[in-house]
Amino acid sequence: MPFTTLIDVDSLVALAGSAVLLDCRFDLGEPHAGRRAYAAGHIPGARYADLNHDLSSPVTPTSGRHPLPAPDVLADYFAAAGVGDQTQVIVYDEANGSFAARAWWLLNWLGHAEVAVLDGGFKAWVAAGGAAAGAPVEIGEPTPAPSGANSPFTVRLRPEAVLTAADVQRALVEPPRLLVDARATERFAGTVEPLDPVAGHVPGAVNHPFTANLTQDGRFLPAGELRRLWLTRLRGTEPSDAILMCGSGVTACHNILAMTSAGLPGGKLYAGSWSEWIRDPERPVARG
Repeated sequence: MPFTTLIDVDSLVALAGSAVLLDCRFDLGEPHAGRRAYAAGHIPGARYADLNHDLSSPVTPTSGRHPLPAPDVLADYFAAAGVGDQTQVIVYDEANGSFAARAWWLLNWLGHAEVAVLDGGFKAWVAAGGAAAGAPVEIGEPTPAPSGANSPFTVRLRPEAVLTAADVQRALVEPPRLLVDARATERFAGTVEPLDPVAGHVPGAVNHPFTANLTQDGRFLPAGELRRLWLTRLRGTEPSDAILMCGSGVTACHNILAMTSAGLPGGKLYAGSWSEWIRDPERPVARG
């Protein structure tokens, strides 16, 4: 059976090199830190997926900080990384899945469900010593694939998985939609804003920091606990009526992954999120 949400280190080792691995480590405050960490040591066979360059398109005057890539461009990137129609993909970041979840969501958006996030990330791999996989880490950059070696990758786009700012504005006056913001509590309240020029949140949104999905060591809570947590958060809203947002459409994917792992799939991503919402001064802002 393919892995479609989360995978642990032992199960990854059991795949015995049959999966494509993508290293999604990133630092919003220091964008080149992830690639440096990758070059210093990564899970053997993994290729680097840069949030800014591979998993996002260029920022525009009306977009958020991490616009979605064009589907054909994104499909070409995954194909060049070795992802084909039947490929099991494993994505990971440093520990908590906050960036790996973006790659997980993007592949699902393109119609490729055989993708899972390594629970506990690179830290979990190192802590396990790479288990029985030989050398626990590989150093340096991979040899580029030969020209024409891309795997066949068929896009089966799921446009219904993405909502726009206009969709969100309509949803604010159309119950039973529920808008859930994955940012930290202080950013949601508007008391701290380290990344965007305007602080606060979309009026009517509720806060569910993505870190609430995790244990203290950065792994996901068991599925049963996630389900209880999210049923409480949804307050009777159907999962398919939940709209997930954050600062730029990245950690919102973590909440979608947590819901899916809990057996509550169907949440929609407001891809532009807060950093897009505030581009238009006519859009309302709430604080507190």
